[in-house]
Amino acid sequence: MKKLALHWQILLGMAFGVLFAFILIQFTWGKELIVDWVKPFGTIFINLLKLIAVPLILASLIKGISDLKDISKLSKMGGRTIGLYVMTTILAVSIGLVIVNLIKPGSYISEKTRTELVSSYTADANSKIEAAAKQSEVGPLQSLIDIVPDNIIKASSDNGNMLQVIFFAVIFGIAMILIPEEKSKPVKDFFDSFNEVILKMIDLIMLFSPFGVFALLAAIVAESPSLDLFKALGMYGLTVLIGLFLVICVYLILVKVFTKKSPTFFFNGISPAQLLAFSTSSSAATLPVTMERTVDNLGVDDEVASFVLPIGATINMDGTSLYQAVAAVFIAQSFGMDLSLATQLGIIVTATLASIGSAAVPGAGMVMLVIVLAQAGIPEAGLALIFAIDRPLDMCRTTVNVTGDAAVSMIVAKSVNKLA
Repeated sequence: MKKLALHWQILLGMAFGVLFAFILIQFTWGKELIVDWVKPFGTIFINLLKLIAVPLILASLIKGISDLKDISKLSKMGGRTIGLYVMTTILAVSIGLVIVNLIKPGSYISEKTRTELVSSYTADANSKIEAAAKQSEVGPLQSLIDIVPDNIIKASSDNGNMLQVIFFAVIFGIAMILIPEEKSKPVKDFFDSFNEVILKMIDLIMLFSPFGVFALLAAIVAESPSLDLFKALGMYGLTVLIGLFLVICVYLILVKVFTKKSPTFFFNGISPAQLLAFSTSSSAATLPVTMERTVDNLGVDDEVASFVLPIGATINMDGTSLYQAVAAVFIAQSFGMDLSLATQLGIIVTATLASIGSAAVPGAGMVMLVIVLAQAGIPEAGLALIFAIDRPLDMCRTTVNVTGDAAVSMIVAKSVNKLA
């Protein structure tokens, strides 16, 4: 018999977790049983996601940067490609933050439920809030100082120092490019292999995800059996979808302005790749189709597509970065945390850099979200609130990622006179 796809397993785990908890909480001993014997498996799953965060950042970023080969000879096309990718990612994160602050999906959770969440899932929530308050009292350049580590081993031991790890990975990758290739090859081969191992570890961890989701949802229902929590979850999903729709609208405007091509032309050309991205949740798996459609149907020169699209599949994760921003603020709202402007600006930086280091495979966005949460001082246990509907949203944000790659390839091709 054919094995059920992972996303269906996750959705079933979610449904059974909620049903299991609703049945057991009807008995006096049900809540205690779930907290003592089921919830720990959810905690283990969260720990597995946190475990892989630092190695994933190091492997993905160092490999991605070193793949550029020769930083001193980056062409006009290369500079425009990376510039556009970074610009659209920052724009996507900003759109996400504006939408989530306007809709406030976390506000649909009642104060009673919020209090229960804080007491159940965030034993260290108060200390993190106090730490954030102290952070606001330091000098204006303290955030810049905090990005540069004085000890990379120490920085790597705490997910809260993820920006420091990212800084080290970027410098390390650039240094690899600047030395002779024969000198850097052994190190590059190591990190290429290391990256493959980390991606396989993600695959193994995701095999546990249906059970992790079952445990997390059962614990949430048992410890906070309130319908307003699920209403808030629905508003969170709607917020992400509205943000993703707006990002696609931005792509269409950019394509129209810079290439003079109509939205209909663009969608007709790229729609098969979008559908594949939706079904696989993987930019990497969709890459061959994306390249074929942009070259054959959107008029992008093969030389441009072969340069722009592989880089995009690695560093251009606009849908993922928007989702991370929305998810981070939603979780903070759910726990009653008021994020300052400085913290939200920090989310823009962290989500942008984390999306660059995010692997183009299903589930990697959730791992990278751990980085964003830790950096903003938001309890990572809040992942339990959103993991249940992560898969369908992952399908949607991957579609946006692929759409962004195609849009940028057209704009770059037009700028170097290689768009038909």
